[in-house]
Amino acid sequence: MDRPRRVALPWYRAEDYETLRARLTDGAKLPERHGTWLFATEQVEQVVQRSGVEVVRVTIEPDAFLAWCERVGLVSDGAARSRYAAERIAD
Repeated sequence: MDRPRRVALPWYRAEDYETLRARLTDGAKLPERHGTWLFATEQVEQVVQRSGVEVVRVTIEPDAFLAWCERVGLVSDGAARSRYAAERIAD
């Protein structure tokens, strides 16, 4: 099976981080501080890019994401964030 040429990386803006963390069902799994999350996510992005796969950052806005979860019947967790991001780059 071939690797995907592009992958979506769910991305948060600093000003949305606390709102998202409070609203997500698995928010406790996210670091308390945006800077900690940002550092970890950028490391993941670099590893993926070194494998030759393009990373597309998809900003996860609290209201739009939660409305999407409700529309498609998913719990707002990490798996839903990844699926949401993947669908956004497929458009």
